[in-house]
Amino acid sequence: ARLFRSWKPQLALHAETSGKNAIVVTAAADLDGAVRDIVKSAFGHAGQKCSAASLAIVEASVYDDERFLERLADAVRSVRVGDSTDLDTTMGPLIAPASGNLLRAFTTLDDGESWLVEPNQIGDCLWTPGVKLGVQPNSWFHFAECFGPVLGLMRADDLEQAITLQNATLFGLTAGLQSLDPVEIARWTDRVEAGNLYVNRPITGAIVRRQPFGGWKRSVMGPAAKAGGPNYVLTMGRWTDSFPNCATSSTSEVDENAQFKEYATAWAEHFAVEHDPSGLAAESNVFRYVPLYRPVIVLVGEGANRDDVERCRLAAKVAGVTMIVSRDDEADLLERLLTIRPSKVRVLGTTSDAIYARCDELGIPVDDTPVTSVGRLELLHWTREQAVSETRHRYGNVRVRR
Repeated sequence: ARLFRSWKPQLALHAETSGKNAIVVTAAADLDGAVRDIVKSAFGHAGQKCSAASLAIVEASVYDDERFLERLADAVRSVRVGDSTDLDTTMGPLIAPASGNLLRAFTTLDDGESWLVEPNQIGDCLWTPGVKLGVQPNSWFHFAECFGPVLGLMRADDLEQAITLQNATLFGLTAGLQSLDPVEIARWTDRVEAGNLYVNRPITGAIVRRQPFGGWKRSVMGPAAKAGGPNYVLTMGRWTDSFPNCATSSTSEVDENAQFKEYATAWAEHFAVEHDPSGLAAESNVFRYVPLYRPVIVLVGEGANRDDVERCRLAAKVAGVTMIVSRDDEADLLERLLTIRPSKVRVLGTTSDAIYARCDELGIPVDDTPVTSVGRLELLHWTREQAVSETRHRYGNVRVRR
């Protein structure tokens, strides 16, 4: 995706990239269920799905429990590796011989690491699954994408540290939590930085509409609307106001009160609401909007409409997002990008290719779509979509929704 952008910095590119996905396991987890879901998430499809688990971040009391490690090791060793045409096979081959990051993950231990289950090559594209203990914060395996059946275990003092470790990567595609504590679940879902969250279930196997799919941070390029979600088609075109409406006065200047009301109504009726169209009793599948957590730089370029600046200000206010208006020259703005690290740069009018190229280099999205007076459309630019799927049944008992 970045190669395409290097050819044409202003290319309207829609892409879901990859992730370094982790499952957090706390002391309040059903440990048998956690082992089952970790193994399925890490080794289904030989760990080659973009949503597969590469890390398990385990609370100290569980990580230090030999019984948990024995259960996990036993489950991993029970995975039957073989040809995909063999009905006894539970994990098939790699799509190509292991190389690069994956080969390093199979064959190398870094400082502090050891094998709980050591992988073995049994064919050109066949490896038994491996589990590493002692993966250190900020180490190579903490951040490297491997795309194969290797799982790393990290030790966390508590849930707070686990969330910090989980959010530390550049990616934010899928994330999991294993805990039966409602307080922990609420804290985790409020703070984890990923597009698809899974509670007490595997983190792979998203279903269209039920769990619309797409990530945050460097796991996405473009508008970031989730595939299989309600806004995906909306992002395939460029929406513009075709005629003055209730938010525009007869002199074509923004009617601030009417425009604020339009945005506030859309926020209250749609963006502030948790949506679960599937309505399953035993599983919640919430689709929601999260305000951008870092500032948005609104770059007022050549030919920008001053009314659009005002609309951006009102939309940011409704969404609770910090907005910084920039009329700086190119050199000043490029320098400010490093210090501000905005969620995105919203371009009004036109600007140079250098701005697009620098933002792409820094992993900062550039949004140059027209500002609209319709809240249902405009507020999409000030929020991120998130899908939260939670198993709500255990031993035949269904937990009442909050």
